[in-house]
Amino acid sequence: MLQTRLTRVCALLFFSVGRIASAHEHHGDKIPDGEAISVEPIDSILWWHICLMIVTFGIMFPVGMVLGLVRSRYHVPLQLTTTLIAISAVFLGHAHKGRQFAPNIHATFASSLLWMLGIQVGLGIYLKLHLERGFHGKLRSFAVVLHSILGKAMPLVSWVQMLFGGITALGFCRADHLGQCLAHFIMGSGFIAYGVILTMMLLVGQAWLKRTGKSQEFWDSLVIAIWGCINTFTEHRWGHHWNHGDIQHTSMGIVWWCAGLLGLWLSRGRDGQSKRNVIPAVVIFLTGWAMAGHTQHLPLSTMVHAAFGYTLMAAGLSRIIEICFVLTDKPSLGEPMAFQHLTPFLLFASGFIFMSATEEQLALISTLGIDHVSYLLVLYSLAFLLYLFVQILLYLFVSVDAPQRKPEIPLEDGRTREAGRAQDAEEFELEGLISDDDDIESVDDHQKP
Repeated sequence: MLQTRLTRVCALLFFSVGRIASAHEHHGDKIPDGEAISVEPIDSILWWHICLMIVTFGIMFPVGMVLGLVRSRYHVPLQLTTTLIAISAVFLGHAHKGRQFAPNIHATFASSLLWMLGIQVGLGIYLKLHLERGFHGKLRSFAVVLHSILGKAMPLVSWVQMLFGGITALGFCRADHLGQCLAHFIMGSGFIAYGVILTMMLLVGQAWLKRTGKSQEFWDSLVIAIWGCINTFTEHRWGHHWNHGDIQHTSMGIVWWCAGLLGLWLSRGRDGQSKRNVIPAVVIFLTGWAMAGHTQHLPLSTMVHAAFGYTLMAAGLSRIIEICFVLTDKPSLGEPMAFQHLTPFLLFASGFIFMSATEEQLALISTLGIDHVSYLLVLYSLAFLLYLFVQILLYLFVSVDAPQRKPEIPLEDGRTREAGRAQDAEEFELEGLISDDDDIESVDDHQKP
């Protein structure tokens, strides 16, 4: 079969890639002293590497993960095909000419990512063999759990590696710029992750929230309080002089944990039931207001940071309007209204703007003669595309047919949904990435009187 042949080819290539990843060294004889990259442009081979890695790790693997969630028969062929393309892209990354790179985090982290991918593929092959007798019975349970964890972690790890690739290609985030890069990329990614979570809760997570007995704002406030505590004690190097930035960032951390504690308290009504509140939205609004007022060295940087702050303020304000006036303090049920998409999208846009607002990035943009309007429009375009992709993934999650139709259960608004699919959508489980016969048999046994 085609799948068997692809599996064998993947196994052989992984051994080769492992040797290359551990033994290959990029030449750096043309890199000027004190620089991270040479002056040569990126050649076509490296551009192919970049494009293929974005397509495989940024698009195809996440789609394959969702197909695994719904136990689609296309999951295994897609993941194996994607693996072959990714391995080909690895070879291209080691065969390029042109620009040279000093030792960097992207190359170091690539080995870990490849080993993670290899283990994931190996676990998928093992589960596909259906070995369940004796020792394999216990081993299979462990393999299912590990396969699930790696599958969930792959999009996040891929995102981190793609960010590493971008800063490595430009030679950014070295020496004194490292701290600023960490702050911008971590917080920017955090805003995007928050937008993704809100989108998931909006489309497929309301039943899960109902079972937990907590409102969305309870979990938001909990994360805000924890993150605020971390920022309060990490934004300043204790024992050193306090500067303007230390005071700004530490005060922001204090606001976060104070507001988070209030949000936790207001999330519980007098009768013990969950209750909605606007405290997380107010925190987002205040964060945007503070960021819009940050003084910067470059005029371009000042305008980009102001746009980031205004976008974040708009996200907080739209969330307040949604909770108080659109939903009138009630949970979101059924098909989301158009206005409810505004907050998560603005969080996506805020994340992209903040990740693209470091001193090195804006200095390069200023040198190229690009104004802040054009730069921000490109960043908003990226936000549109990513929000579209998340919507497509969630649509696949609730719409793709499983290998065997399961009994339908009624929903509150009169519609029906498959029992197994509803449980998956509510719990976000990644169990059963490989659709084996025993899983189908267990459904049949459950249906019998």
